[in-house]
Amino acid sequence: MATLRPSQPVSDEARMLSVDEARARILAAFLPLPPTRLPVSRALGRVLAEPVVAPSPVPPFTNAAMDGYALRAADIAAASRERPVWLTVIGELPAGRPATLPPLEPGQAVRIMTGAVLPPGADTVVRFEDTSEVEQPGAGRTGSTIAVYRPTPQGENVRLAGEDVPAGHMVLPAGTVLLPAQLGLLSALGLTWVSVHRAPRVAILATGDEVVDPGWPLLPGQIRNSNNTMVFGLTQLCGGEPTLLGVARDDPDALRWRLRYADAFDVVLTSGGVSVGDYDLVKDVLRQSGRIELWQVQIKPGKPLAFGWIGQTPLIGLPGNPVAAFVAFTQFVRPALLLMQGFRNLDLPVVRARLRSSLENSGRRHFVRGQLRWEDGEYVVEPVPMQGAGVLSSVAQANALIVLPESCRLAPAGSLVDVQVLVLNPLEQPPLPGMTSRVTP
Repeated sequence: MATLRPSQPVSDEARMLSVDEARARILAAFLPLPPTRLPVSRALGRVLAEPVVAPSPVPPFTNAAMDGYALRAADIAAASRERPVWLTVIGELPAGRPATLPPLEPGQAVRIMTGAVLPPGADTVVRFEDTSEVEQPGAGRTGSTIAVYRPTPQGENVRLAGEDVPAGHMVLPAGTVLLPAQLGLLSALGLTWVSVHRAPRVAILATGDEVVDPGWPLLPGQIRNSNNTMVFGLTQLCGGEPTLLGVARDDPDALRWRLRYADAFDVVLTSGGVSVGDYDLVKDVLRQSGRIELWQVQIKPGKPLAFGWIGQTPLIGLPGNPVAAFVAFTQFVRPALLLMQGFRNLDLPVVRARLRSSLENSGRRHFVRGQLRWEDGEYVVEPVPMQGAGVLSSVAQANALIVLPESCRLAPAGSLVDVQVLVLNPLEQPPLPGMTSRVTP
């Protein structure tokens, strides 16, 4: 169950809150979930709950960064193509074996492979390309001589012990999102387990007599249950662990029965049943079985939005219309799920874009589905056709939400507007200006 902060109930639940007020009220109820330990190989996308301190240096020993010859830089300071310096090869060091050779003396070198331990007395590695090797008959490579054709500064092609990470250094602070590079670094430190905030457990429930799960025949007046599938996918994208509770009929007892195990989850997400109709029961059940914190928000689409508790489990009641449910999820549920996982950036990326078609607004904060693209050195955005709250295809066509503030009654074509980029997965990077998948030859 989620850790909750104390919260004061709203005295007038019918008062319509602004988007910012509602978001703040909802997020105030959540804290990052307690730490759990995961194998490093399964921690992709999780957020560190504790800092990571290097138990040992990386690399653990001084080694060769190139294939070549380990030697003393002073011996080849005067080397040139016209006047090469000749050195005696006293041994060979492949990667993965200890350096058991005696310390190098002036005029000596060791043939060495990338990653091998630098032998004592050597301070430089000269590349094979800058040498020529002459084997002595019957001696093999040990006992042969090499000609070195260019001076190599001391330390060149050498990786010092602890050069990447010194022992005792804080490598990753708490709050770090673990991406593949971070997981590789943990493995380089020899760590196999890591402490992270666990994924939130999310229950998903649709409501309504008219809602039928896919695969069942539709009777007159019924519609497919698209919300559960959509919210399930959105929850997965945001790092949550979703569980479907099915569909609750328009009956308080049926709704309570579906929610009887709510305390096993960190948050419950319902869709439908939060408007002002005779059969909109979610808010009534919240009043009776827990408490309601807010209801109705100055947002379009998605005005009917409920937030409260079933017992001690927070519940966010999304609108029944699928577009409204999608928009409400992006604005209120996504940041709550990220907060529970320890993410610090809870917001969708926002860019300024030039509007291609004029848009009207009715006094609420309006999130218009749009197509965002980079064109002639700037972002441009075009509203997709059919903006109704039940037109789910408009979301499928959109890659952005045009944000019209409450004070804006008309956004004319050609004006600059804020646009939220629908990068819902917090591990993804938003598109950069002019980004393309084509590689310039």
